Amino acid sequence: MMGESIIYYNRKVVGGIYDDRFLVKITRSSEPILPDAPKELPYEGAKQMILISDVSSVTVKDLVVSIWADLYGKTAVKGPDS
Repeated sequence: MMGESIIYYNRKVVGGIYDDRFLVKITRSSEPILPDAPKELPYEGAKQMILISDVSSVTVKDLVVSIWADLYGKTAVKGPDS
């Protein structure tokens, strides 16, 4: 089963809540932000993701924005009418 919630940023998946675990995609910028964070599988057959066990240890918005930029090669956020 997929999990409880998927986290989107600008209509793209960057992570999710899987079985009460906050997991984000592994990208070239997420690993340096969380170098010691454990990696776990969100569900069987999936790619590993980074476990965020202490939300206060990271600025979640900055992490999500950097993952999105890595995955989709964009830096500017377009408005809803774009």
